[in-house]
Amino acid sequence: MRPRLVLALACAGSFMVILDATIVSVALPQIRATLGFSAISLPWVVNAYTLVFAGFLLLGGRCADVFGPRRLMVVGTGLFTVARVAAGLATAPGALLAARAVQGLGGALLIPVTLSLLTTTFTDRSARTRALGTWSAVGAVAAAAGPVIGGVLTQWFGWRWVFLISLPLGALVLAVSYVKLPRLDPGVPRTRLDVWGATLATGGLVATVYAVMSFGSSAWIGGALLVTGVALLGLFTAHQARWSTNPLLPLSVFRVRTVSGGNVVMFLLGLGFFASPILISLYLQDVYGFSPLRAGLGFLPVGAAMFAGAQSAGRLTLFFGARRAAVIFCVIGTVGLAAMAVLLGAGGSYVVAVAIPGVVLGFGTAAAFTPITVIATSGVLPSQNGLAAGLLNTVRQASGAVGLAALSTVVTVLRPAGLTYGYSVAFVSSAGCVAVAGLVAAVVLPQTSYPTKALPIDESPEKVR
Repeated sequence: MRPRLVLALACAGSFMVILDATIVSVALPQIRATLGFSAISLPWVVNAYTLVFAGFLLLGGRCADVFGPRRLMVVGTGLFTVARVAAGLATAPGALLAARAVQGLGGALLIPVTLSLLTTTFTDRSARTRALGTWSAVGAVAAAAGPVIGGVLTQWFGWRWVFLISLPLGALVLAVSYVKLPRLDPGVPRTRLDVWGATLATGGLVATVYAVMSFGSSAWIGGALLVTGVALLGLFTAHQARWSTNPLLPLSVFRVRTVSGGNVVMFLLGLGFFASPILISLYLQDVYGFSPLRAGLGFLPVGAAMFAGAQSAGRLTLFFGARRAAVIFCVIGTVGLAAMAVLLGAGGSYVVAVAIPGVVLGFGTAAAFTPITVIATSGVLPSQNGLAAGLLNTVRQASGAVGLAALSTVVTVLRPAGLTYGYSVAFVSSAGCVAVAGLVAAVVLPQTSYPTKALPIDESPEKVR
């Protein structure tokens, strides 16, 4: 399959999934009015998707190695597209939430294989960096376009089109994947999937993310879920190290410095960044009283800066080197987030408090993902690209889910002290996370992300003890 077609297919799949994370935000008030969601249950339109998505990403990455990219692209795209149609046709809160959960499962299968396709196809250093830069730029466009497209569709056509709009693209990706991607060679032995490991990992991730989401309404429930999640993840670690013959996540992967360091930095960056598009869209509606369309358009400068940052990140990563580029971009993102926090607290106008600092934070944070992705997916054998991609995406999405839940809770808890104050504290917290990401990148990441020889990940539990 031609590299350009692989890149186009991977970018199209990524665009659908990432667009879904932000396109719904401006439609939430209309969904609440139409289907009768309560104020407590409305966030679950986002959380049902995020929770399942984050929980199943590690399994999705491993499935890409076991079952092959073609099957995962077809199954993941099919589930995602059918679930979006079901969400658009939902007539009751339960039906919408169920469809959103299935969407999360489809996205969890789809996203790791899009990244795995790129790391397998583009083996040359500069070609891979450019491909990952394009992939990141498309993701930035999707995240930035979500509020704008969602605002237009919600105001002019109704909230259902927020879900139905991606049906043609989903059908196209499904057809191209089925026809063009090569079938898995039947002569190549396939590793058995670690079902128990998948169950423990998914349960632990879901419980942990759900715990963070629950702390705002009930500290007891949040605490109990957190203990459960930590216990399940502890059992998962023991299972991978001692009992599993085919580990879902061989613990020796963390001995590869590029993988372990890149994932730590990605987690910190995700904590601080992924909530910002949704928080900005909600701030524009809650504080400035913008309509859904105007809120979407108000996010446009931030989105344009995100695209510019992601688009230029590939060239800048080659120029500065991956580690230095990651640090520089994190510093720029920190400055933008901190400035927004200060100016929101001072009650600044839209241009001063949102647009200008938003351009800075959008460029820096969006650009940072490319060098971190380059580092975290290098240094492993081609047969384990799905594992590295699945781990990175799990960390990326789990950190985004935790960050969004935690920062949304901050805004809710501080609401009595004033909406502006709550959002200001949330953005201060975001700036702190991105600043720490830059510091860790400077200390932990290797100078070069391309070792002369890929390091094999030993999957036998005896070698990990």
